[in-house]
Amino acid sequence: MRFFKTAWWVRQVLPQYTWKVNTQDPVIFLTFDDGPIPEVTEYVLEQLEPYQAKATFFCVGDNVRKHPEIYNQVIAAGHQVGNHTYHHLNGWKTEDTAYLANIAQCQEIMTDRTQTSLPSKPLFRPPYGKIRKNQMKQLSSDYQVIMWDVLTYDFDAQLSPERCLEKAIAHTTAGSIVVFHDSVKSIEKLKWVLPRYLQHFAEKGFTFKAIESTNF
Repeated sequence: MRFFKTAWWVRQVLPQYTWKVNTQDPVIFLTFDDGPIPEVTEYVLEQLEPYQAKATFFCVGDNVRKHPEIYNQVIAAGHQVGNHTYHHLNGWKTEDTAYLANIAQCQEIMTDRTQTSLPSKPLFRPPYGKIRKNQMKQLSSDYQVIMWDVLTYDFDAQLSPERCLEKAIAHTTAGSIVVFHDSVKSIEKLKWVLPRYLQHFAEKGFTFKAIESTNF
């Protein structure tokens, strides 16, 4: 079963996570997980540029290590970056100390490889959206934990590009935090969906902004 839209009651039960930006302005907060990846992340940047669209890229630390030049292209283009652990760990399946150390390792390489300063309170998104209560408790003072209210399932091979676009458009509203992936698994669907998604909402007067700690 696919949950394209995060249910209202989930947001109420877990208010310590950021699910959506509280605004009536026509603005969407696009996020891209799992990069940076050669060609894929660069494709995303090319699609965003004509719309002056800014986004937030939740980076895997090991990919930052492998591709620092692409990581810095993201930052140089005015986008925000966030922490997605060093090894894309599932918090439910990882012991707390190891999980927190992996996040710290990711933050260290993101800071080391960047040519500019990162936010004083970094953004973090748990891979798969899976994080335990105790992990969250220990992270909350140092990181802004960002979830989502729209998940596109661009990584799902069983989902057609047409259906992916239809659902993404149907569930996006003002202030939505929308998840795409700049990954090899997602690229073919992303090439079909992303330009059409951007065009649709741009024609409706929406803008696309990066997530900042000041949004909350």
